[in-house]
Amino acid sequence: MEIVRSHRQLAAAAAFGGGGGGGAGALPTYRAAPQLEVRLEEFELFAIDRLRVLKGISDGLSRGKRPEEMEKLVSELWKTHMRHQDPAETLNKDIISHFVLRLVYCRTEELRKWFLSMETTLFRYRFRLESPESQRMLMTEFQLPYKALPHSEFEVPFEEVPDLVASRRVFLSKGYAYVAMSQVVSLVVTQFRCNISKTLVLTNRKWTATIKEQEKDRLTPIVEALSNAYFGPDYSQPKDAVEISLKDIDQLAKSSFPLCMRHMLDKLRENHHLKHGGRMQFGLFLKGAGLKLEDALAFWRAEFSQKVGSERFDKEYAYSIRHNYGKEGKRTDYTPYSCQKIISATPGVGDHHGCPYRHFGEENLRAALNKMGVGGHALEEIMDKVKNRHYQLACTLTFESTHGVSCDSGINHPNQYFSESQKVLRAKNPTAEIQSAT
Repeated sequence: MEIVRSHRQLAAAAAFGGGGGGGAGALPTYRAAPQLEVRLEEFELFAIDRLRVLKGISDGLSRGKRPEEMEKLVSELWKTHMRHQDPAETLNKDIISHFVLRLVYCRTEELRKWFLSMETTLFRYRFRLESPESQRMLMTEFQLPYKALPHSEFEVPFEEVPDLVASRRVFLSKGYAYVAMSQVVSLVVTQFRCNISKTLVLTNRKWTATIKEQEKDRLTPIVEALSNAYFGPDYSQPKDAVEISLKDIDQLAKSSFPLCMRHMLDKLRENHHLKHGGRMQFGLFLKGAGLKLEDALAFWRAEFSQKVGSERFDKEYAYSIRHNYGKEGKRTDYTPYSCQKIISATPGVGDHHGCPYRHFGEENLRAALNKMGVGGHALEEIMDKVKNRHYQLACTLTFESTHGVSCDSGINHPNQYFSESQKVLRAKNPTAEIQSAT
């Protein structure tokens, strides 16, 4: 974003497909970055407002909202956060905020994946709210190479509309899907997602090669603060967390650990060892929950030394624990894994990390939930969410069942589960520092 046309000039250009990557009506396609000067104040404030929209979408998806509910939610979020006091500037706010967040979220695979998913969902529901004429103009702008047929249908290679094929909403013949005009959102969204995915990778290369260093005293601190503060809730170091010690871990596991972390602790106690993926997932969770480095070393040494001996532990494993706490290597202070990262993991043979709601078989998952005290209707409702691949919602329902309270924000992070659990238990027993269910 460089120079120097006024916001009003940009809006006029964008509305006709100019430098702002505009599209039909008020829905830009973000195909090219705007050429204008943006004040740092707007750079940050516009991005925060858009992040509120994306976070609201993330929460809605984690709660398993139906398409019609999501459409209403997206419309309300947009009206609440993305309006501008000058209506003529609303389009500029839309375009600027998208490209700022593209810069913020290009920097790691996890950030790119979250941003791509949320922006695609946002675009999908905004497209559905456009008029048929605007939708046709957007299809033209994307230059979709599909053959129009009589009766307002398009002949499309079936692999380009996997959601329609999976839900059996299109007729298939000889490798082609016949898509009605009312279903073209799938075509446009596929192209939109592909474009954004490619540009995120290119933006990351440019960020790494030039922008990060050139803007180290100006934009870089803002970009890093935005991603840390708004990539879902930041539960890496909860502000109200108390310091936990070795003696607290088993007690806290029974009351406040999510199922994924209880499972890994059980396997660690059983085998006196976890592979790298499990050590990272569980170790960073404990760090975020308040376990200090000295206690972390003592905790892992006590378990691993029973299998590999203290000398081998100090030689092969202690370094990686200190590394996670930012005391070795590049001194990066690593943060705990989010639910999305955990769900997307693919545990190998003998691994115990990942998300139980996704990676356990039905019998094992039922047994694990029963062990937590979940049964009856609540258990069946959780299993129904699992069957429909709503893993975070299943975890949310587990939290609600075991704590007897509603969790309206949904569970997005294991350390959020822990933090919210402690808040609930603290309300029941305000005098205790470390809360347990007993």
